[in-house]
Amino acid sequence: MVDLLLVFSIISIWAAVFQSIIIMSGAVRFIFKQSRKDWTVPGPEQMEHFPTITVMVPAHNEELVIAATAENILRLKYPKEKVQLIVIADNCSDDTAGKLKALKSKEAFRDRDFMIFERTGTGGKSGALNDALQYAKHEWICIFDADAAPERNALFFLIDKAMEDPENYGAVFGRNKARNRGQNLLSKCINLELVTAQRIYHTGLWELFKLGTIPGTNFIIKTDLIRDIGGWDTEAITEDTAISFEILTRGQLIALAPQAEAYQQEPEQLGVYLKQRERWAKGNFSVVIGNLHHLFNRSSWRIKLHVLYYTASYFWFLLAIIISDIIIVMNLIYGFIGLFNPEVAMPFQFADDLYVYLMIAWGLMYYLFVLQINLALATDIGQSTTQNFILSCLSYFTYAQLFLLISLRAFYSMVVDKATGRKTKWYKTQRFEG
Repeated sequence: MVDLLLVFSIISIWAAVFQSIIIMSGAVRFIFKQSRKDWTVPGPEQMEHFPTITVMVPAHNEELVIAATAENILRLKYPKEKVQLIVIADNCSDDTAGKLKALKSKEAFRDRDFMIFERTGTGGKSGALNDALQYAKHEWICIFDADAAPERNALFFLIDKAMEDPENYGAVFGRNKARNRGQNLLSKCINLELVTAQRIYHTGLWELFKLGTIPGTNFIIKTDLIRDIGGWDTEAITEDTAISFEILTRGQLIALAPQAEAYQQEPEQLGVYLKQRERWAKGNFSVVIGNLHHLFNRSSWRIKLHVLYYTASYFWFLLAIIISDIIIVMNLIYGFIGLFNPEVAMPFQFADDLYVYLMIAWGLMYYLFVLQINLALATDIGQSTTQNFILSCLSYFTYAQLFLLISLRAFYSMVVDKATGRKTKWYKTQRFEG
């Protein structure tokens, strides 16, 4: 039985290595293609043919950041007459609405199509977006979170990408960057995760398979499409992943606009981080399980691949890493004890050289882990530093292992919810000024 577990781990790790190599090769090709492009941004007066867009920002008790976010959006380089801004003050008990009204009263923004929607409904972020959707009057919907700081050309790049293939691109997403990435060790590790996910996995999957997933912020979607879907799922914890599958099932693609960048706040306290990521993992577990049927029906190959990718990441590879970590750590501990007490035997003993094969596979996986982080850092100005290189080497043994803990807790919580009918409580990530 122990040998079978080891064989399972070895095969799974090699599968994960193979997947990483494929995606990384796509990312490299994407990077080279992008480096040869000439990114010329026209002025707003040259965008007469660009579509109109409604920007929606859900905000629950966001008085610390909401005014700066709204102002950043109002100052985006896009024709003013083509932009409608709706900020949803969702069940706020603070001065979120007051901050927005003060901003709207400023001379620079009095003539802007700027709606402050004070809402008292249910459904969290999804419910807020659904209620605001009835007021959206333009061709595209853009979503920014309340802490977003989009770069001035972000909206242009999102729409510009959509116009490449307006018939097939149902949504377009950009890149999100940690604005507080240097604050402490945790925010530095989150920064490595963000950069790698967006500059390796997002780019590789898009380049090779035209696969994309909507993030929670910094994306656009066709207004008619989101209305056809029925809005955002108020029961989904990760409404962005859920709606991504809905878009794909309707034959539309989710395109990547790599130049559309927005900064966002990331957790600086471990407790806040764990709550946020556990909610995300739990939501993704539920969405993946809810979409497994696509593997067995006549859904397109792209949807099947999307399901397989998520299933492998959240179930197969996760289980293999947990098993291999237990085997390696326990044998290392007992090996150390054996230095002082030779009678102590290894708890996991295997036939032939299976353990050697596991260590080789694990070593290659670790090498690729560090390689893809540093490849991603090299494509982002100012990120390829000695400090980040050292952190990337250490993060596998520290930060990356948190994912195992978070996933196990999330899976257990999901099972309990299913068994008892317990409703998941929505958790709002804490904000800070700056």
